[in-house]
Amino acid sequence: MSIVLGIDPGSRITGYGLVAFEGRRLIYVDSGCIRTEGAAMPQRLGIIFAAVESIIAEHRPHWAAVEQVFMARNPDSALKLGQARGAAIAALVRQDLVVAEYTARQIKLAVVGSGAAAKAQVQTMVTHLLQLPRAPQADAADALAAAICHVHHHTTLSRQTQQLATANEALTR
Repeated sequence: MSIVLGIDPGSRITGYGLVAFEGRRLIYVDSGCIRTEGAAMPQRLGIIFAAVESIIAEHRPHWAAVEQVFMARNPDSALKLGQARGAAIAALVRQDLVVAEYTARQIKLAVVGSGAAAKAQVQTMVTHLLQLPRAPQADAADALAAAICHVHHHTTLSRQTQQLATANEALTR
């Protein structure tokens, strides 16, 4: 069984979600929010870094999926988001995890089927796909969606690689 850690970075709230998978079966592992409200920006980044390292130590994921920064209307917000994302990625890389990056549109498309899906739709689909008793908090749901997106991409690439190997084998006969 493989585990993917999804990260939805934010300077005040960073969502995380862990999903295990066997073949096409998804299994919920854990999710939550790293809250940094009230601290100065350098301390927030330290909190994110330490929390991500702690999550990795507890769950030992095999991969990580992080949502890419989108260009916000407010450049200051985009910079803070980028710093939070950098702190999370630094913690992931420090623990030797391979980091996959996906746009919000790619994540929504993989989970909901529409790249323009609303947050509530993502929460609903994550709840359904992972058979959760209730919807996770929005930031945690987004992180779980990033992990699910990576599972879909990973399994699709694995199937395509197997198909290519089979086709090549048939050609060499």
